[in-house]
Amino acid sequence: MPLSQDPQVFPEEVALRIEQSEARVIKAVFPSITNHHNTLFGGEALAWMDETAFIAATRFCRKTLVTVSSDRIDFNKPIPAGTLAEIIARVIHVGNTSIKVEVNIFVEDMYQDLRDHAIRGVFTFVAVDENRKPTAVWPPHS
Repeated sequence: MPLSQDPQVFPEEVALRIEQSEARVIKAVFPSITNHHNTLFGGEALAWMDETAFIAATRFCRKTLVTVSSDRIDFNKPIPAGTLAEIIARVIHVGNTSIKVEVNIFVEDMYQDLRDHAIRGVFTFVAVDENRKPTAVWPPHS
């Protein structure tokens, strides 16, 4: 039985662990990772999101994890070359063997105080043991 599907009602210990495991990464968007529209390749954004989600999930449970799915990814705003991208990942669901992590990318102008929400997605990870069999994500390894 999952601990909770609503981050507002997690037990206190889990809620604190979620808060402490949030991951934030900032990347500069250089022309070498953009497409012919001079915007970030979607695949590059997905890789950044998966990696940042993995970091948050690993910080939460301190166990070996594998990505099993990415739910709907919404590309709301292009991310042009010459901007900064902040990727923020936060655990939103803790199951028996799985963790869901919401990831948001915000695009920032390098030279002005302009920041917009660009991309949102959810990634699911499963904790695995040494035989690659699913194992409990909670309690975490110390």
